[in-house]
Amino acid sequence: MGLYDIFDISGSAMSAQSIRLNTTASNIANADSVASSSGETYKARHPVFQAVMNGIAAQGQNGNASAGVSVAGIVESQAAPIARYQPENPLADEQGFVYAPNINIVEEMANMISASRSYQSNVQVATMTKHLLTRTLTLGQ
Repeated sequence: MGLYDIFDISGSAMSAQSIRLNTTASNIANADSVASSSGETYKARHPVFQAVMNGIAAQGQNGNASAGVSVAGIVESQAAPIARYQPENPLADEQGFVYAPNINIVEEMANMISASRSYQSNVQVATMTKHLLTRTLTLGQ
């Protein structure tokens, strides 16, 4: 693996964490939304990450290998919605219930902080790699 592969690895990680931040923000934004039936209720979305390994050499041999991460998909939560008795709500069903998504704001905020810090760490990796490459080029001067 060369130094330039580090940019691909940290870039793929930043892209994945960006998707994680966007889905978490969407979950937080829709946490207070209600619907008239449990089938219409917003369902929390979470990305599924997948390690990507390309060009792996045979065991015991030196070769070029690159790695990274990709988003295999985005899955919806299977948690049951929360039924709230609000007969005055215009979205209430015939029994007077509205349905809210089962989203825990504290968990989502912790997920957002974790994704933000992972993104920041990968930015620092790319910045340090750029700095090291620049310093290497100036050694001959």
